[in-house]
Amino acid sequence: MSIHSPILFRLLPILFAFGCQISAADEPSHPTADKSEWIQLFNGKDLEGWTPKFTKHDLGVNFRDTFKVEDGLLKIDYSKWDKFDGEFGHLFYKTPYSNYRLRATYRFVGDQVEGGPAWAIRNNGFMIHCQDPKTIARDQEFPNSIEVQLLGGLGKGDRGTLNICTPGTQLFWDGELTKKHVIETGGPTFDGDQWVSVEIEVHGDRSIKHIAGDTIVCEYARPQLDDGTPLSGGYISIQAETAPCEFKSIELLPLTE
Repeated sequence: MSIHSPILFRLLPILFAFGCQISAADEPSHPTADKSEWIQLFNGKDLEGWTPKFTKHDLGVNFRDTFKVEDGLLKIDYSKWDKFDGEFGHLFYKTPYSNYRLRATYRFVGDQVEGGPAWAIRNNGFMIHCQDPKTIARDQEFPNSIEVQLLGGLGKGDRGTLNICTPGTQLFWDGELTKKHVIETGGPTFDGDQWVSVEIEVHGDRSIKHIAGDTIVCEYARPQLDDGTPLSGGYISIQAETAPCEFKSIELLPLTE
């Protein structure tokens, strides 16, 4: 058939369109690294989505208005306290998660409330894989969970943030099951009232990473209850355990695995 054939000219647009569809379908997709999928757990205005629980008090009671929002900050505030008497507090987010990246910016401010234990000075934490807050006993001090400890430096040498605590839980550290309640991870020390940004990467009960800046501070696996029940997900909470603290942001990126 001649290249000048009118049949060929009529077929060219069809062949061209078909070819374009094939090539477009074969092209790999390249999603951007950030598609605005981060969920703002703290909206900067109020405590919407969060529920407090204090030892000796019912779920939902914000004892002495300890958790509050002012100037766009989520504050753990002890200005209405005279003395601490065992009322450990936790603020639970409404949605349980299994696979995610959690990042936050926080700082410690002011002095510890009178009566607080020495270990709780400039001490807060993210409790991950928490039990359902509705199942927490009235006098229970801490939820069954894995705590990603947030520590402030005391100006007296190393006091690294991002340690691990295990209330009612255990995990595999360096490939072996450990039942230690506090695992020091060698994280960086931040003295004073400076803002600190950290990140936690969670993959169910397979692996958990604590990250400061661009540095992976630690990685561990197989979190579980003390009876060996795997912890593949749960609620997220922040603490009120006698140290005034402020959060500028708390956000979460769901992961597929």
